[in-house]
Amino acid sequence: MRILLFATAYNGMCQRVHRELALSGHQLSIELSKESEVMQMAFSNYSPDLVICPFLKHRIPDAIWQNVPCLVLHPGIVGDRGPSSLDWTIVNPVECWGVTLLQANHDFDAGAIWSTSQFKMRQTTKASIYRNEVTQKAAKMISEAANEFAMKNKKLSTMNIKQVKAEASQWRRLMKQSDRQIDWINDSSTSIVNKINAADSYPGVLDEIEGHKVYLFGAHYEAMEHSNVKPGTLIGQRDEAICRATKDGVIWIRQLKLAKTQTKNYFKLAAMRVLTTQLKVKKDLPVLSSNVQNDIRVEIIEQVAYLYFDFYNGAFNSEQCIQLLNQFTIISSEQNVKVIVLMGGEDFWSNGIHLHCIEHATNSAKESWRNINAINNLVESLINCSSVITIAALRQNAGAGGAIIPLACDYVVARKGVILNPHYQLMGLTGSEYWSYLLPKRVGESKALELMHNCLPLIAQEALEINMVDSVFDEDANVYHQQLMSYCQALSNSADYSLLLENKKALRAKEQQHKKLSVYRNKELKLMKNIFDKPTSPYHLLRYNFVHKIDCGKTPKRLRSHEYSMNESKLEVS
Repeated sequence: MRILLFATAYNGMCQRVHRELALSGHQLSIELSKESEVMQMAFSNYSPDLVICPFLKHRIPDAIWQNVPCLVLHPGIVGDRGPSSLDWTIVNPVECWGVTLLQANHDFDAGAIWSTSQFKMRQTTKASIYRNEVTQKAAKMISEAANEFAMKNKKLSTMNIKQVKAEASQWRRLMKQSDRQIDWINDSSTSIVNKINAADSYPGVLDEIEGHKVYLFGAHYEAMEHSNVKPGTLIGQRDEAICRATKDGVIWIRQLKLAKTQTKNYFKLAAMRVLTTQLKVKKDLPVLSSNVQNDIRVEIIEQVAYLYFDFYNGAFNSEQCIQLLNQFTIISSEQNVKVIVLMGGEDFWSNGIHLHCIEHATNSAKESWRNINAINNLVESLINCSSVITIAALRQNAGAGGAIIPLACDYVVARKGVILNPHYQLMGLTGSEYWSYLLPKRVGESKALELMHNCLPLIAQEALEINMVDSVFDEDANVYHQQLMSYCQALSNSADYSLLLENKKALRAKEQQHKKLSVYRNKELKLMKNIFDKPTSPYHLLRYNFVHKIDCGKTPKRLRSHEYSMNESKLEVS
C-alpha cells in the first residue's frame, strides 16, 4: 500500500513510524513542508492510498483529507484537543494519559477516532513522555491501522467510542509563559518541577537569575535541607547543573538559555556554563553531593557493573568524555567486576559530540578537534579493554558517533523500537569514533558505506538483521531490564567466561597486527580536521543552524519518493 507521511519534522516519532511501516511492506514517501501548495503537489504526484501524520503542527489542505483518509496522531486521550496537550497534563497531573489516532476533518483533533490507548504517567519531562510512552503507543496504533486498512478490514470510522472514558472534552489553548511562571516563594518543589517538565525540551520556563531573563530546562527535585535561604536562591552546583532553594527542598536545573535580545539569539547550554561564561556570575558556587543529580553513576550487581551516563539530550562534551573514560577505567580494574554494561541515559544512549558546546566555544574548530579526540579516546579504551566483557545496552535512541560507540563493545543489545542513525553527513562530517574499523567489522564493507551515505535511520529489528546488534529485547522498560540483567548474569556466570576473554584478546592482537587502530583513527581524523579548520566547510553552517533550530522547511531527497511539478531547487535539500 502507498502511504504518504506528512510531518512537521523528521523526529524520532516520525523515524520510527517510517521504518515500522516500511518493514510491514508498505511503500512510503514523506513530505515535511507546511506549505499547502507543496503538500497538495506531493499528494497529487504520489497518489497515496492513505495519509498518516505522526507529528504534524499545521493543517492538512481540505482537498487532501476530503479525498483520502488522513490519520493524525494526537498525544492526548479521547476528547482532549489543542496544541499543548502534554503541557497541561504535566502541570495539572493525572494518573493516566493517552494517545489517540483520529481521521482529519475541518477541525483540529476532532475527527473520527480510529484508535486510542492509555498509559500511566511518570513525573518526567514532556519530551521524555513523548519519546517513550507516546511514541511506543503511537507506533503500534499506526502500524495496526495501516495494516487493517490495507486488508480492508476497517472502514473509515467504525470504532465505538462510547466505552472510552474521556477525562477532557474541550479545546485547551496553547500554554503561555504566564501559565508556566514560577512563584519561588509560594510554589512547592513539585509544582516547580512540573512547570519546568511541561516546557522541556521546548519552550522552557522563563525566569530570572541575578536579574537576567533565562529559560529553565532539566529539573529534578531533591529533599535536601538548606540553611534557611530565600526560595529561588542559588546554593550550589554539580555536573554543571545548578541547585536552587525552594520552600520545601531544592531543585536541580541542568540547562539554561538566555532570553533573546534585539541583537542576539541564544541556545541551551549547561546551567553553570551559562552563568560563568555568558552572565559571568556565581563562579564560586560550592559543589554539592546529591542522590539525584549525577550524570554518571555505577550500579554493581553480582559482578556486573551497570554504567549510566545521562548526558542532556545524549550529547557528549569533551569534559564528559574524559569523566566517562575515567569512570570506565576505574570499573574495569575492579577485581569483583566481570561484565561492564554501558547503559546510556534515560532518554538517549548517545548522540556523539556536543554541538552546542562546540558552537559556544571561542574557537569552534579547536573545540571540535578536542571533542572528537576525547570521544575517540573513550572508544579506543572500549576496544582495547581486555579485563572484562563489555556490553552496550541500547535502551534509547543513538545517532552519529553515538550509534558507533556501542560497536566498540563485545556485545550490543537493543530495546525493541530503538532507532539508530549511524551516519554523519547530515552535519557535513565524514565521521570518526573508529567507524571505519567498527562498522564494516559488524555489517561488512558494502553495508557500512551504504549506511553512511544513505543517511537513513535503522530500527532495532533492522539493526539485528544486519548484525549491528546481537539481540533485541522487549520494549516494555521493566521487561527489558529483566531480560538485560539475565543476559548479563549469564555471561558473567558462564563456564566459558575465561575462554571468552582469551578469544577476545587473541582476536584484538590479530587485528592489530593486520592493521593498527591508529591507522583507522589517523585517516578519519585527517578528514575531520580539514573540515573543522576550513571556515567555509558546510559543517559550520549546519552546526549553527542545528543549535539555533533553524529549519530549512524543505523535504530532503532521501526521504521522499514523490516528485514536484515546480522548480525542485526551491522545495528540497539533498
